[in-house]
Amino acid sequence: MANISGNAYALTCLCPIEKGHYNGTAYSDEVRHRLQNWGLLEHSPMAKVPQTYLCRYFVLDDVYYESLAGTEFGGTFYDFMSIFSDKFRRAALPREDHLKSKYIVFSCNLHGDLDAYLRGMWEAISDDIRHIWQFCYGFDEVTDADSFVAYIKKCQLKAALFFVGSNDDPLPEQLKALYLKQEFSRFAAEHQGLPAAQLQQAYQVFIQRVQPLNLAGPAWTPGQSAL
Repeated sequence: MANISGNAYALTCLCPIEKGHYNGTAYSDEVRHRLQNWGLLEHSPMAKVPQTYLCRYFVLDDVYYESLAGTEFGGTFYDFMSIFSDKFRRAALPREDHLKSKYIVFSCNLHGDLDAYLRGMWEAISDDIRHIWQFCYGFDEVTDADSFVAYIKKCQLKAALFFVGSNDDPLPEQLKALYLKQEFSRFAAEHQGLPAAQLQQAYQVFIQRVQPLNLAGPAWTPGQSAL
């Protein structure tokens, strides 16, 4: 499947926003404002959703596309017409395309099964989901995890180009690996030039502190972006 690469899954969905106003603000602008507020938090609500590799939200207002000569059927004929007058060629080209609605675009790379992920997302941040999606067409039918899964799948697009920026391991293992890389680099820098016996002793203390096999122990936290 185009959406799957190893254990990673690419989810992209476009959820149409209703036309209307909330306290004098267009629904689409209100959604945009709420999403921007997520960026002001130390940790996004999505950091609470298990197995999220990365995700992105934005409001899509419109798309603009105007065909160029040679990119559609009859392009050569239209180019030939331009010898006489460019007005005829321009008149024959398709008009700009526009969306009928504005959309919440939700793009996410995750580990594992999509249905299980979306149920985990609902269980973790259902209040935040309602706060963001409440102005979308059809979202009034979402009342629980199962209906949320069904709703997102209705809005889902198939991934065309899927680049996985992870090593295909579950999120807790990747967070632990990032933590160990960070701490080992610090250990190496701080213990340069020690005699072998002292270095070995310091390394044993280091291992006891970082607990490499304990995924629940010291590790990076979901959503962490700095040391």
